[in-house]
Amino acid sequence: MRYDAIIVGSGQAGTPFSYRLADHGWTVALVEKGNLGGTCINTGCTPTKTMIHRAQVAHYARNAARWGVVAHDVIADLPKIVAQKDFLVRGRRARHEKQIADHPKIRLYRGEARFTGPRQLSVAGEVLESDKIFINTGARPDIPRISGLEDVDYLTNETMLDLKTRPEHLLVLGGGYIGLEFGQMFVRFGSRVTVIHHTGQILSREDPEIAAELQRALEAENMKFLLNARTTRVEEKSGSVVLTVEGTGGRQTVAGSHLLVATGRRPNTDGLGLEKAGVETDRLGFVRVNGHLETNVQGIWALGDVKGGPAFTHISYNDYQIIYANLIEGMDLSTDHRLVPYCVFTDPQLAGVGMTEKEARAKGYRLKVGKVPMAVVARAFERDETAGLMKIVVDASNDRVLGATILGVEGGEVVHTLYTLMLGNLPYTLLKGAVYIHPTLTEGLWFLMEDVRSID
Repeated sequence: MRYDAIIVGSGQAGTPFSYRLADHGWTVALVEKGNLGGTCINTGCTPTKTMIHRAQVAHYARNAARWGVVAHDVIADLPKIVAQKDFLVRGRRARHEKQIADHPKIRLYRGEARFTGPRQLSVAGEVLESDKIFINTGARPDIPRISGLEDVDYLTNETMLDLKTRPEHLLVLGGGYIGLEFGQMFVRFGSRVTVIHHTGQILSREDPEIAAELQRALEAENMKFLLNARTTRVEEKSGSVVLTVEGTGGRQTVAGSHLLVATGRRPNTDGLGLEKAGVETDRLGFVRVNGHLETNVQGIWALGDVKGGPAFTHISYNDYQIIYANLIEGMDLSTDHRLVPYCVFTDPQLAGVGMTEKEARAKGYRLKVGKVPMAVVARAFERDETAGLMKIVVDASNDRVLGATILGVEGGEVVHTLYTLMLGNLPYTLLKGAVYIHPTLTEGLWFLMEDVRSID
């Protein structure tokens, strides 16, 4: 069967892209071997942020006395929370299924796609052909090679979402985004949590003071951290999961009731038969693309997590927007200088955009830096949620913003103001004279702008 376009994977690039191309009049084959909606709807944003919100409610209720409110016997009903999460996921998935089924230009193929040539795919015994093929197969948990791990019933970010019994003591391998979000979530559900991380800093990309401040906030909720700790063995003993850990303090064992493995992601490319199409990948299996998201083979593009780089839903969606604009609207958009805001949905939230200070230093910029604690922000003070800080990194030669980090309550919302400033290539001084609504969290940017000064 021949189509104007074949899209492999129904994630946050593939699904809206299929709608848009079909509305443009193209015939589209959408191939999906699992549930529609990709990582975001099924095992990512929708389910995790739903459960993180329920954990925050539990946190507020359990600590209600801090705000002068009386609450007793607070218990997180995990089966009910999971049921609420499942209801929302099924609803979003069903909407996609209906939209696809109702569109006369889209045909959904259920099964695993495999290239048989640069213009041809095999799916469940059928042969599909097109001059334009788009790969949006995403990524999955990357399980490290640790002695004994394969013999233990460990959890991943996917299976953790269906856990209906609260872990007594959750061990988390990995101090990245996933490990920290799930770790704090289950602390708030009532579990003990220990995070084991192989370097001396959680969230290694961030500037050290940002990571340290977030770690302090998490430790204040009784999350434990073992840093510079390399796990060499995993085993089950008397109903517990036992890790052998080697680090600067020597060798030790850590025991828990459950183990979450959150050490990274790997691309879903190993079953695609990319070699038959001549598509190149890097040593980890991520598809190589240029700034226009084209592979080395003409007529084949890659979108979203499968191409590597930051694994955010909004990047996947923007990938589809770029390809559509170039292919259909005759534009020349590229990812080469794309600004990507992001947020780690811990509490406080860690949001950022652009370069960190250490990245800007490594590139040789002469810098101005502003940094203020969230405690100076009236709204945070009034809410008694003052953990965190705001930071901005400025090019001293022209006062343009190179990057910013907001570690604080609703940091993901506040950072968008600075992101907009960067999109407009405007100097940070524009916000020095701005009028801010009082009292809001964004008002903290006034203090941040006032603190900007040259550094050595």
